[in-house]
Amino acid sequence: MLKLATIAFMTATLAIAASGQTSQSKPNLPIPSRSQLAWQRLEYYAFVHFGMNTFTNHEWGEGRAPATDFKPTAFDAEQWARIVRDAGMKGIIITAKHHDGFCLWPSETTEYSVKNSNWRGGKGDVLKDLSAACRKYGLKFGIYISPWDRNHPLYGTPKYNAVYKQQWHELLSNYGEVFEAWLDGANDNSKRMVYDFNGFFGTIRSIQPNAVIFSDAGPDIRWVGNERGIAGETNWSTRDNEGTFPGFADEAALNVGDENGASWIPAECDVSIRPGWFYHQEEDAKLKSVEQLMEIWYGSVGRNCNLLLNIGVDRRGLVNEADAARLMEFKKAREAAFAANLVGRVDASSTRGPRFPASAVNDEKFGTFWMPREGAKTPELTIVLGRESAVDAVVLQENIALGQRVRRFSIAVWDGRGWVNVSRNTTIGYKRIVRFKRTVTTKVRISIDDAKATPAISTIEVYDTRKQ
Repeated sequence: MLKLATIAFMTATLAIAASGQTSQSKPNLPIPSRSQLAWQRLEYYAFVHFGMNTFTNHEWGEGRAPATDFKPTAFDAEQWARIVRDAGMKGIIITAKHHDGFCLWPSETTEYSVKNSNWRGGKGDVLKDLSAACRKYGLKFGIYISPWDRNHPLYGTPKYNAVYKQQWHELLSNYGEVFEAWLDGANDNSKRMVYDFNGFFGTIRSIQPNAVIFSDAGPDIRWVGNERGIAGETNWSTRDNEGTFPGFADEAALNVGDENGASWIPAECDVSIRPGWFYHQEEDAKLKSVEQLMEIWYGSVGRNCNLLLNIGVDRRGLVNEADAARLMEFKKAREAAFAANLVGRVDASSTRGPRFPASAVNDEKFGTFWMPREGAKTPELTIVLGRESAVDAVVLQENIALGQRVRRFSIAVWDGRGWVNVSRNTTIGYKRIVRFKRTVTTKVRISIDDAKATPAISTIEVYDTRKQ
């Protein structure tokens, strides 16, 4: 028990230091690791499903198509990276191997890979090109390999676990830093594979200790429980993970987390810009609209999640023009909605002292934050706008390096005679975007109605997102 307490204290100290705040504020455990905190601050990055299915027009290939069917005609990983960067995304996670078993790198574990395709004379390596492109354009690089392998002859036997670990070893040893290692619990219904998940996680940790590991149930990042890209309005980053595993698909549990969970396992929202995950030409005119993407943004990043948006790389090996155009339209819409923060002066019902002033919520520094006096769990902040303005959205952030604290909060606007409540909400976490009926006012009040510990609020912003 003493050892566990020491580890918890050291983790808390590291995370608080990583946040930029070195005060002795007591953390509300559990808290994120340094890697989890860095991951959360990325907010938005790309998923790319590209592989044999791209050329066979399937979503779930059977692993029977010959390796020679993989034949991109104009593959350009730098084109992917430029578009992703310009769209405001912070990284790319590539499907290095999907369920069909085809490997986008020349793996020694199988003959079913790019080394036996005709692409670049069998000398091509998608992972090599993409990891280099990500470094060149300042993007994080992540990898997904499916544990299910419909081609490998050892799949379904205990020996396959060693094959899968070796694939992770190859990928994590040869392509530079990996920010996220992504796996699910996909399995064959006819020959059920007993996966050595703890062994998989141990392999990843031993080679890339700073990478966060995603699966449906963690250990570092959890699935949000659906592929719509929408989290619960209540969303705790903490989870009680006993009895869960990769492949755990209880949306009701994953969507909201556990208020008193023992582990910090925040949620990631994965969703495709297209109806499917792999590129299909017939879907070029079926991309999600900008309005739909904005709703996904509010329902993911705006509800304490990161957004993993899948885009279409076509048979040329290029991000398709339709996807690229929609990504830029989406970026433009986000920039327009959040162009002008209307916060002027910030007044607090109380503060803990000069190191935690109310003004910290408007200094554009995540590592600084406002705290009320010790023990105040229902404090208030009044935002005085620079002028009378229409408002319809508030962005809030907790300093999650100290843990997630707020259970409930409400927002009110001043109508000239008194305060009018416009929104009652649960949980903030790393980021919460609350929208309400557009109202003209000079002041906005944020009331913390219930908290697990003294609130630590890093950011408050006020917007008119619907302005013309």
